Amino acid sequence: MIDLGRFAPPGGPEAVLLGEIDPSRLPRHVAIIMDGNGRWARQRRLPRVAGHRAGIDAVRETVEVSARLGLEVLTLYAFSQENWKRPRAEVEFLMNLLKEFVRKEVRTLDENDIRFGVIGRVADLSAAVRAELDQALRATKDNRGLLFQVALSYGGRAEIVDACRALIRAGVAPDEVTEETIGAHLYTAGLPEPDLLIRTSGEMRVSNFLLWQIAYAELWVTPTLWPDFRTPDLLRALVDFQRRERRYGGLGALPDGTERVGASRT
Repeated sequence: MIDLGRFAPPGGPEAVLLGEIDPSRLPRHVAIIMDGNGRWARQRRLPRVAGHRAGIDAVRETVEVSARLGLEVLTLYAFSQENWKRPRAEVEFLMNLLKEFVRKEVRTLDENDIRFGVIGRVADLSAAVRAELDQALRATKDNRGLLFQVALSYGGRAEIVDACRALIRAGVAPDEVTEETIGAHLYTAGLPEPDLLIRTSGEMRVSNFLLWQIAYAELWVTPTLWPDFRTPDLLRALVDFQRRERRYGGLGALPDGTERVGASRT
C-alpha cells in the first residue's frame, strides 16, 4: 500500500484516487510541462513573477508525491530555449528563483534519497546558476530513489541536433546511425522514455519538449494552472494512464509476449 502521508489523508478524495491506482503498473517516467504561471498571476492582478514563485509549491509537492509513489524519473520543463526571449527582468528573476530553490531543497532531496539531474544546454546558464546546480548534482549523485530532473535552456530540436553533432564527432558512419545510437547521445541517454506526459493550463501542444522521447508517451492535459497543480491532479493523471491501452502501433504487448507498462489487462 502506497503511503502519501499528509498528501492523502484517510477518507479524503486523494485517498480515494490513490485506491484506484495499481502500484505495479505505474509509469516509470513522468514528464510535466509546467504551464500557466503567468495566467495564474494575471487572474489575481499580480505581476507575472508572482506566478513563478507560486509555482514552487507545486514543484515541491509533485516531487515528494512522485518519490512516495515510487516513480523512477520525474522530468519538469522549467526553462526552454525560447524562454530566453522573455524580458530580461523576468529571465533574471527565474534564474534567481532557480538558484534559491536548489539551494533550499538540496538537503531535503538528499535526505529522501532523491537524485537531482539537469538536461538541456546548461552551458547557456550563468556561472552562478551552474555552480548551484553542480552542488546539488554532487550532493545527490549517489541517491537511488526518484531521479528528479529539470529541463533548463532546453529544446527538443536542439537536443536532437546536439545528438547528431555528437555522433559526427564520434566518427559514427552513416550506416551505423540507428534509433539506438541516436538515443545513446541524447541528454536522457540511459533513462526510460516518458510513459506519461502531463501538461497544465489546458494548452494542447508539446512545446518542443522531449520530442524524440515522447514518441509513444500517453498525453494528459489538465486546465489546472501550474501553481494550483496538486496531488489530486497527479493522481487523476495516473488513474487515467492506467485505464488506457498502450498499443505502440501493435496490440499492446512486447515482442516476447509480456505486457507493456500501462497496457490494458482486459
